[in-house]
Amino acid sequence: MTVDPHATATALLPLVGGPANVLSVAHCMTRLRLGLADPSRVDEEALRALPGVLGLVVADGTYQVVLGPGVVTTVTAAFEELVGRSTAEELAARGAELREERRRRNATPFKTALRRVAAVFVPLIPALIGCGVLAGVNGLLVNAGWLPWLTPAVAAVASGFMALIAVFVGYNTAKEFGGTPVLGGAVAAIVVHPGVAKVTAFGVTLAPGQGGVLGALAAALLAAYVERWCRGRVPGTLDVLLTPTLTVLVAGLATLYGLMYAAGAVSSAIGTAANWLLATTGAFAGLVLGGLFLPLVMLGLHQALIPIHTTLIEQQGYTVLLPILAMAGAGQVGASLAVYVRLRHDVSLRTTIRSALPAGLLGVGEPLIYGVSLPLGRPFLTACVGGAAGGAFVGFFAMLGDKVGATAIGPSGWALFPLLAGNQGWGPLLAIYGGGLLTGYAVGFAVTYVFGVTDRTARSAASGDPAPGDPASGDPASGDPAPSRSG
Repeated sequence: MTVDPHATATALLPLVGGPANVLSVAHCMTRLRLGLADPSRVDEEALRALPGVLGLVVADGTYQVVLGPGVVTTVTAAFEELVGRSTAEELAARGAELREERRRRNATPFKTALRRVAAVFVPLIPALIGCGVLAGVNGLLVNAGWLPWLTPAVAAVASGFMALIAVFVGYNTAKEFGGTPVLGGAVAAIVVHPGVAKVTAFGVTLAPGQGGVLGALAAALLAAYVERWCRGRVPGTLDVLLTPTLTVLVAGLATLYGLMYAAGAVSSAIGTAANWLLATTGAFAGLVLGGLFLPLVMLGLHQALIPIHTTLIEQQGYTVLLPILAMAGAGQVGASLAVYVRLRHDVSLRTTIRSALPAGLLGVGEPLIYGVSLPLGRPFLTACVGGAAGGAFVGFFAMLGDKVGATAIGPSGWALFPLLAGNQGWGPLLAIYGGGLLTGYAVGFAVTYVFGVTDRTARSAASGDPAPGDPASGDPASGDPAPSRSG
């Protein structure tokens, strides 16, 4: 389905209360995020019925209109033009105070902490993807013996970012937690500096990179705290000289004589635990991880996995958890296909599925979640069953010693194929991951076809309301409350 950005933006604006009700405009990969002065002025029913709109989410004090990848960028630009402001940042300034008040009221300390940590790592994902793809391509060239004059250069290009990722983590951490970004990067750079090999802490000689991204995160956090402490106590005439010096000195020494050692122990424990989990309980671990990932995304708790993925990539060259978690998207695709087949007379829903399915196959599951499975209720649960089956498939082979990992985070579905890595050749990697996807598709389809689409579901789809007794309805007959809409 082709979406006219200007027509969609023009139709959206009055349904969210008009220009005067819009405080901020932003977008992510799939959603138009709006900060509104009065959310009660939103016509949700009309919004959901608008062609091109795949779903609505209310989270963190923002109204999030799910439009899908690619489309959301052009619609956001047209929407900003209609509102009459040139940038999302200018709009955000008008509503910053209101959004902050809502965030404090609605966010738990735990979720707030997870979001702030995620804000450190999420900006790094494009570089992780780009370098990961290059590393995979270079591996193919090396194994095939092709272009030997080029592969050393490609290897250098692919690995440069990972060699200095601690610096970027430190920079983003200081920026997120109220410090000067370059001071955070300066302190974090100590973690990867070759000179640390001459330092002994707790009777152990340090190694460059010890502690990895976790050490860099801790170092920059401490630097931000030291800097803020200095700003309130150092005289203004000496601030420009003393504050940066004390920040780097105090945080740097603490990094060398404590944080690197402690973070190194934690990082090693994470790698050991992930390997042990898959080697001993691979099928069960895959079942649990694949089955629970969609609810974790809905609750925003998946953000806690980002530092773990990054640590595993830094340690081992790939994260063994991501291919398993990617199976949740396969279950979602299978469930949506079953809905498409069963609800033949629901033209609007089938149009939504056709529009969202390509993104779902490439690992962007939000359009299918918020436009299809979650509103219907049961298909969301049966999609989790499909994800669990695919995760168990990949986990089973991990028990046999065939590790399948990803060299970057972000992509999943078919988009993860170029990023696959492990302890086997490309043939087994492609077969295991592809087999997991097919298992997730098949089980998600079969379980949804048999159990996920009932006569009540069909009637509720036609009316636009969740089926009574299904999880998305919050009906007491289901025995469960409605899932959170904070994905």
